[in-house]
Amino acid sequence: MHLANARSARRFTGKSNRQARTVAATLVMLLGLSQLAPSVHAQEGLAGSVKRGGVIRYGHFQEPACLFGGWVQQWYLQRQYSDNLVARNEDGKILPWLAESWTISDDKKVYTFEIKPNVKFTDGTALDAHAIADNINGWLSNNPDLRNPTAAPYLGESFESARAIAPLRLEVKLKVPFQPLLNVFAQSSQGILSPSALKRGLAVNCENPVGSGPFIVDKWHHGREVTFRRNPDYNSAPATAKHQGPAYVDGISWKFLPDQTVRYGSLIAGETDAIYDIPAVAWKDANSRLPVLRHLTGGTPLRLALYTARPPFDDVLVRKAFAYSTDRKAAVGTSFLGSLPFEGNGALSQSSPEYLPELGQSYGYDIRKANQLLDQAGWTERNPNGIRVKNGRPLIVRISYSYAFLKPDGEQALQVVQQQAKAAGFDVRLQPTNPADFFAGKNLGPDDYEVVLLYWVAPGAEIFRISWKPDQNGEPNRFNPSRYQDLMLWDIIQRAEQNFNGAERTALYQQAERKIVDEAPVIGLTVLDVTLATKPALKDVWLDRGSVGEPVFYDAHFDDKK
Repeated sequence: MHLANARSARRFTGKSNRQARTVAATLVMLLGLSQLAPSVHAQEGLAGSVKRGGVIRYGHFQEPACLFGGWVQQWYLQRQYSDNLVARNEDGKILPWLAESWTISDDKKVYTFEIKPNVKFTDGTALDAHAIADNINGWLSNNPDLRNPTAAPYLGESFESARAIAPLRLEVKLKVPFQPLLNVFAQSSQGILSPSALKRGLAVNCENPVGSGPFIVDKWHHGREVTFRRNPDYNSAPATAKHQGPAYVDGISWKFLPDQTVRYGSLIAGETDAIYDIPAVAWKDANSRLPVLRHLTGGTPLRLALYTARPPFDDVLVRKAFAYSTDRKAAVGTSFLGSLPFEGNGALSQSSPEYLPELGQSYGYDIRKANQLLDQAGWTERNPNGIRVKNGRPLIVRISYSYAFLKPDGEQALQVVQQQAKAAGFDVRLQPTNPADFFAGKNLGPDDYEVVLLYWVAPGAEIFRISWKPDQNGEPNRFNPSRYQDLMLWDIIQRAEQNFNGAERTALYQQAERKIVDEAPVIGLTVLDVTLATKPALKDVWLDRGSVGEPVFYDAHFDDKK
């Protein structure tokens, strides 16, 4: 069985090498055509030492169905045109943005924010405490035009009200203390939008949202690009920015280039100025010759969520056996060519402040242990194909996944897992689903999968509230695809959220983290990163630290002297 695994691994490695040679040849050809020609757009005069003007041609991976909302691909876009109440820096410190300052009551239930004066949305609506209160109340309402799919699961149970107690003074009341509140307010999906524009309804706002940010959504050419133009009156940059006032560039041409080779090749050929998600095969090449930005996202890593509400994964022994039967570290290394680290901690990403490094190598490959656990769980028989059987039922595991959550390089990792687990007697079947069908629920029903591949990015362990909240009053938590219901775990999470002592809160979250890894309702696979490669002449692009690592083009400018 071990030799069979080894042969499978070699087969996939060979495929990877062929792919690498093909892409490398394409890149060499593109290099022959163009050696990073300077942007034809950057041509305006100097402002101090920084050149103004030019349009950033940016190549992105996936196109969402709406220009704001709950999926990370929407957050990337929203970061360009909307501002947040507060910002979060690289060290996790909360800094001013639309709120210049704030106070927290002694009982930790009332937050009072002083709002920056003289800020307007780009439709002319005043950005004051009333406008922000309208946004927050809308997020937590049942109005589908206003409800925020990210804010609601975080704040739904703790939020009481938001109101303007003066034109520039905002009061947010909570029913119970919730320490991660400011982290939630810093995420780009909680960007503040014009309440006047929101009255137009979700369909119009998805197409043409209005914020107060450094860029204005000009036009969405579906299937091709979103164009942004500079907000000439911008005066509300966050404390994390490098300058104040309007952006340096005239706009952004946000192109959707889903093919990895085409996207990277467009940068090499000088057709774009920056690209998202450097393909694994080009990782070394990009780092050897281009400015590269990278952020490992916090929250959950890319993980295998095991359906625990019915056989076979209602048995923790089988869950652990599945984990031990797969050499996920080798699968990740083979698929991503060393560009992306393995993550054995399925509970929490390694960039989260509460991360426990000793859990990062959990459930290493051990086929002997996997077989012992399956025998112990009563899966002792095998059919003629080598698949284990219990009470006449074969050990079938269906893995649902979508490219909405899995990089193209990652599918190979699942194929390796499929082959490896067979040696222990698992019949693993892959269920790829296109993003539109996946978001519509295809292959995600209670009888449709045993494993689903997902992540949820966040600054840190506050993501536990979303992932592990038990069903309430018969209403299932749709963000818990493992269907794992553990009241003791939920109690630990709630106590952490309400604790404002940093060391005590971290200890509680780490207690929850150990429990999740030990019970194995999720199994770690790899980190989720955000990577950007830019042409050398494009300066001061940076990645936001609110949660996702969105590219920020506000400070960016062209330097044609390079």
